[in-house]
Amino acid sequence: MPTVILMDVSLSMTRPVSLDGIEEFQRKNLAVHGLNMLFEHMASNYRLEFTALMAFSSLWELLVPFTRDYNALQLVLVTDGSLGIGKGSLRHSLQTLKHRGDDKKFPLPFPFPTKLFIMCVANAEELQMTDAMDNLEELLRLSGGDGQIFTMDGPLCMKSVQGMFGRLIDYAYSPFHAVLHCGNLSSDVQVFPRPEPVVMDEEVEPMPRTVSADLEIVGFIEIADISSPPVISRHLVLPIAPNKDVDEVGTGATDELEEEPSASQMAGKSPNFCVLLHGSLKVEGMVALVQLGPEWYGMLYSQADSKKKSNLMMSLFEPGPEPLPWLGKISYLGPISEAAENPYGEDDSKSPFPLQPQVKRSYAQNVTVWIKASGLQTDVQKILRNARKLPDKTQTFYKELNRLRKAALAFGFWELLKGVADLLERECTMLPDSAHPDAAFQLSHAAQQLKLASTGDSQYAAFDHNIVPMHTDFSS
Repeated sequence: MPTVILMDVSLSMTRPVSLDGIEEFQRKNLAVHGLNMLFEHMASNYRLEFTALMAFSSLWELLVPFTRDYNALQLVLVTDGSLGIGKGSLRHSLQTLKHRGDDKKFPLPFPFPTKLFIMCVANAEELQMTDAMDNLEELLRLSGGDGQIFTMDGPLCMKSVQGMFGRLIDYAYSPFHAVLHCGNLSSDVQVFPRPEPVVMDEEVEPMPRTVSADLEIVGFIEIADISSPPVISRHLVLPIAPNKDVDEVGTGATDELEEEPSASQMAGKSPNFCVLLHGSLKVEGMVALVQLGPEWYGMLYSQADSKKKSNLMMSLFEPGPEPLPWLGKISYLGPISEAAENPYGEDDSKSPFPLQPQVKRSYAQNVTVWIKASGLQTDVQKILRNARKLPDKTQTFYKELNRLRKAALAFGFWELLKGVADLLERECTMLPDSAHPDAAFQLSHAAQQLKLASTGDSQYAAFDHNIVPMHTDFSS
């Protein structure tokens, strides 16, 4: 995710620091030295990271803006830990927030995922002498708690600030290198941005899962079959050029990268499996299923940024053996032989997906729902229309009657059963002289059964009990 550097330029950052008793530096000089170290690391190892620099004191100024819009940020706050005094200071803002409980002017927490790293140009002992450490920890908690506070070890000097920023680099800005395997072929790659650990809340003892450094392609599938699956993150996969230091990614990249380099640019002129895979997926219109760890999968695919430029991307599915229900368990997938693919001479272009679930889903049932009065009125009128066409519509009449009865029992709608019973008795008295004798018997029988069910007696109000037609014989 992109980074925002917040540089504290308040008066307290100009406090002098004696180095070896010879020279005097200000704390802001140490901060600048640490930031230069961070920027140099990004320039060589994290070249696709977008960074903005902002200076703040009582006011703020955006020194270097972003070049793109983002919905997730990583904040690095560089300060000496002085909280300031008076209205508008961090100490005053946190105290106001604590007493009021809610302050709309306070910016935290942000309405987007954020990691906050606080770089203190001070050691822990100095911060603990006052309430500075407690307030900084509260600031970290308000931001979401996803971050860390870094302090300097030992005396305030260039070596200590290098060590502090080195710990930040190892924690948040170390490139993720992996080996992409497919049978006997393999390629060293860098995954950007670095995949974050994932914790599944529904597990009994949730443990963070991390992406393995060995990425194994387990198969290929049509884009139409994979469709647009839900993913937890997306990453750029870049080949690492051979004969290069592990901290350098590829060749052909300029000093100032305004766009992500393509896979072929990163690999240079050397043959590379990653470039072959990217081109094949693009031409064939397929994706590669890749195993990220035990029962954790993702997919590799080609994504075009423009007509002339495309990148090899990797999306991570949610951990589990069956991340995409329409594919079934990933471990059950395998190559389809010609006999299995077309056993009855049918069209072999038909996809075997989506798989039909073995258990019928609840939303696949014909469930009666009465959200509005019009829906209930329609169901009652349907019963009355069939009642007037008895005995020709006997089966349809009892089917609709039992559907309404079951829904009324499920909702505890006893009054509905009594009301429909009264309507059927009324229909029975209004039958014309030319009506078939069986119609009166069926209407009376159905009305009686509904009245018995409306009493709530378990003998007549069983949910799985249906009203069946009364058998009559008018042949004689």
